[in-house]
Amino acid sequence: MGRADARRAREGSARRAKQNDKKSGIRRFFTWKKLLGAFLGACLLGILGFIGLYLYVDIPKGNSAAKLQSNVFKYSDGKVMARVGELNRESVPITRIPKDVQHAFVAAENKTFYDDSGVDLKGTLRGVLNTLRGQGKQGGSTITQQYVKNYYLSQEQTVSRKLQEIVISLKVDNKFSKNDILAGYINTSYYGRGAYGIQAAAQAYYGVDVEKLTVSQGAYLASLLQAPSQYDWTSATKAGQKRVKERWAYTLDNMVEMKWLPAADRAKQTFDKPQAPKPLRGVSPQTSYLVKQAKQELFAQGVDESEFEAGGWTVTLGIDKNKQKALERSVKRKLTDDLDPKKRKVDGDAQLGATSVDPKTGHIVAMYGGAGYPKHYTNNATRSDYQPASTFKPLILASAMENNAITQGGLPITPNTIYEGRNRRPVVGGDIAFAPPNEDEHTYGKISVQTATNNSVNAVFAQMGADVGLEEIKKTAVSLGMDGSKIDAKPAMTLGTMGASPLQMAGAYATLDNHGTKVTPTLVKKAVHPVDGVETAVPLKDPIGDRVLSRRTADTLTSVLTGVVNDGTATQSVKNTAYEAAGKTGTSDDNKSAWFVGYTPKLVTAVGMFGESPKGGTQVTLKGTGGGGRVNGGGYPAQVWADYTASALGGNTGAEFDLETDLGAGVPPTPTPTPSATPSTSPSPSETPSKSPSPTPSSPSTSPSQSGSGKPSDPATPTDPGSSPPPGGEDGGDTGGRPTGGNADGGKSTNSLPGFN
Repeated sequence: MGRADARRAREGSARRAKQNDKKSGIRRFFTWKKLLGAFLGACLLGILGFIGLYLYVDIPKGNSAAKLQSNVFKYSDGKVMARVGELNRESVPITRIPKDVQHAFVAAENKTFYDDSGVDLKGTLRGVLNTLRGQGKQGGSTITQQYVKNYYLSQEQTVSRKLQEIVISLKVDNKFSKNDILAGYINTSYYGRGAYGIQAAAQAYYGVDVEKLTVSQGAYLASLLQAPSQYDWTSATKAGQKRVKERWAYTLDNMVEMKWLPAADRAKQTFDKPQAPKPLRGVSPQTSYLVKQAKQELFAQGVDESEFEAGGWTVTLGIDKNKQKALERSVKRKLTDDLDPKKRKVDGDAQLGATSVDPKTGHIVAMYGGAGYPKHYTNNATRSDYQPASTFKPLILASAMENNAITQGGLPITPNTIYEGRNRRPVVGGDIAFAPPNEDEHTYGKISVQTATNNSVNAVFAQMGADVGLEEIKKTAVSLGMDGSKIDAKPAMTLGTMGASPLQMAGAYATLDNHGTKVTPTLVKKAVHPVDGVETAVPLKDPIGDRVLSRRTADTLTSVLTGVVNDGTATQSVKNTAYEAAGKTGTSDDNKSAWFVGYTPKLVTAVGMFGESPKGGTQVTLKGTGGGGRVNGGGYPAQVWADYTASALGGNTGAEFDLETDLGAGVPPTPTPTPSATPSTSPSPSETPSKSPSPTPSSPSTSPSQSGSGKPSDPATPTDPGSSPPPGGEDGGDTGGRPTGGNADGGKSTNSLPGFN
């Protein structure tokens, strides 16, 4: 090795030694022994801290009963609407509760109750972590923990409260017997319907004392504790009923697993539906609906149900007392006074729901839910199982404009676009053959979208659905507040065959009235409750949301819908020179539902009417109601709307729609130009369709038969492509209560542009 090699070797050794010194310096601080020591030290500190907490925290005095008091519900002006909530509790000893019922509660909530230490550490740790993450209430608590939370603590979700719960649960489990704890839990839990404890629940749901509860009934009451309002069979949605039956079955299956119920007896069990709830004492029928809806809104926004029912809350609603009374009077004057169930059986099937909204605030100012408890428990204003029919059609046009959709001929879809309105015209361009009938099999010629909206022409909107795309229409409908789970993106959806509620439709049209900014109708304006002696307001979501439609689209729809009021299916009942109005009628297949959803610049109201059999609640036809024939959207619903709106607005009728659009019936037509001395030799638009649309019509250029007067220009056999039409179909056109024949709706033609499918 030369001197140079030796030098390089020495330098390399020096560098490696230096690096090793650095590594050894870091390792001095992070050796495995030191890491283990730190971990064990932390564990020791945690154990010592918990021991200290255990010694420091005592079992407090029970406070649930002391907190129970009324909840106060107020009108928007602060006047009291109702005081609700009384101490509906009767504690019973464990000996009065049948053994099968006791086991049902254990099987539903905590199978290991009889053997555990009172705390589920794994579930509790998960709950603490989720609380720290802001994910709200989580399961995993034992029966002992739930009893401690119900009786000794509050329902708040904080880490300190959770640690208290753990310590007190351990002490309670050590101090009391399992039977004492189980009795305390069953007697302090909230079951819905204002019932605290099993005895109150047995009476509220089955009208019996606790001793007479069957294992099936006990399993249902045990299942209720997970979500009392959602699982109350009488008022639950179909989804809620399905979930509670699944939990009921789960409870019974767990009883078999724990050998508390023989498999043979389990096989014999049938679900015992509870009885209908009793009306609230001293509360009017409509107030009962309002109170229940207000509570559901609060629970949906995170308010704990059992904490709320313990009382002390003051809830201010957006309900205007005068408007509420006006709506109730209008329903009586324009509908119920006209019904005689003793004379006509069908009159007993008629149901009506309505929701009235301030489009600027999003607050519900009036709501009509039906005949009220005990005649009718379901709130017709919020139920979403009847078809909106043609009130859905404006949403199709909104989707077309928002998505810049074009016709099969490549023309933009606007209120002026020309479509073929022939009865049972096969839809072109769809994936599924569809050729719906128009109202009363009426046929039209080439008509504008405006005229088709005025007269609710199914053929036009069925084709428009294919042009826009059904999935795109569904997206628009959901963005406006409709329930996407009820919308099946198939051709029939263009006729409004999905389920919807007056509440949802009022929100959709309020968004149009609010120039495209989302309105989610909300009942509760403010909710206050005491926290450590201080009145604390619950943070609530703003009913006014983000923009979901461009202002041009929303304002164009409002302009179009003024045509329905002034020249269309709602003219006879709704047209009023005292105020501007826009709206749409709707009548579903077999006349099972009829609607009018309308609005002025200051008020949006959806009125939905449907037939419901008193036996089983199935939907039936309205035909013959009130001694007439077909019940159309332009009949009872529009009459109720008009009567209510006139009362609700009073003298405040001068407002006009502030529209940024140059389309629709609400825009004055361009004056017809003075004819020149030399006649034009070019073909008229009615003879030769233009290849490109004009921004606005210059004059009525089509003959009445072509622009939608109701008299077809050529009733010959259809030549459009498409398959044979299906028998029957959804009705989307409305006669406004007038005799059918000719143009059943009396819709007048509007200016229309050339270009059609």
